[in-house]
Amino acid sequence: MGMTLVVLAAGIGSRYGGLKQIEAVGPHGAIVIEYSVYDAIRAGFDRVVCVIRRDIEADFRSLVAARFEKHIPVDYVFQDLNDLPSGFSLAADRVKPWGTGHAVMACRNHVKSPFAVINADDFYGRRSYEVLGQFLKGVSPDSGNYSMVGFTLRNTLSEHGHVARGVCEVDGQGLLKRVQERTNIERTETGVRYAAAQGGWVSLTGDEVVSMNMWGLTPSLFGHLESEFPLFLQKNAANPKSEFFLPTVVDGLVGAGKASVKVLSTPEHWFGVTYPQDKSVVVEGLRHLVEKGVYPEKLWG
Repeated sequence: MGMTLVVLAAGIGSRYGGLKQIEAVGPHGAIVIEYSVYDAIRAGFDRVVCVIRRDIEADFRSLVAARFEKHIPVDYVFQDLNDLPSGFSLAADRVKPWGTGHAVMACRNHVKSPFAVINADDFYGRRSYEVLGQFLKGVSPDSGNYSMVGFTLRNTLSEHGHVARGVCEVDGQGLLKRVQERTNIERTETGVRYAAAQGGWVSLTGDEVVSMNMWGLTPSLFGHLESEFPLFLQKNAANPKSEFFLPTVVDGLVGAGKASVKVLSTPEHWFGVTYPQDKSVVVEGLRHLVEKGVYPEKLWG
């Protein structure tokens, strides 16, 4: 049984102001997804599924075909706003995609093996794919044993604005107990803090384990997503900004005892382009890794 890399590339990227999934950041115009696929191939993944929107299909396909389609099989799945359960219809003012849970659910007829989920515009680092690949090689497609690569919070912050992170609570066996979405996390002169829902600020150490949406899952998840999405819509269909988040679904499954999630540790620094100013940080980080020999100057020779 092989392993599939599912790449979520349908997000709008409103804070960045453009199609950041195909922004050149590496030598010779390499984009972040190329490094992800390169690392995944080295870790033993043998197939890529890209979840995209139809309006970016031509640009995305041409880039992927030119870069790495010759090195690993690639399929494309569309996250469609009209992909709704029976009895639900799309509100006229809905433009925003339904979120990461819906994006993964779009793969339900295309992924039959254990799979990883990543964001197209996030750089996770070589070791992250290695630990995730090692885990997925040991699970069966119908297993409810999932995993998540846990990053150290301080290694994931932007110098140019606040971010949202899923802060994780992990038990003594390294299993995820719950994920709490924290918004407006920012670095200050005295440490790290986030904005509390009731007002004011709450301090963090920076050592907290956070989810960066890098998951190790199996096809058993698709049934749970299809069951939970109608419940989400019953409460949120009229809200044009509501999102069906993958971590929320997984957190619910863990709480109900329907799944377990092993938190895999990684020493890697996460790079991401949340704000336009972040691009220079990613460019510099990748240049440094190329100089160290972690990646070749030209990824595909």
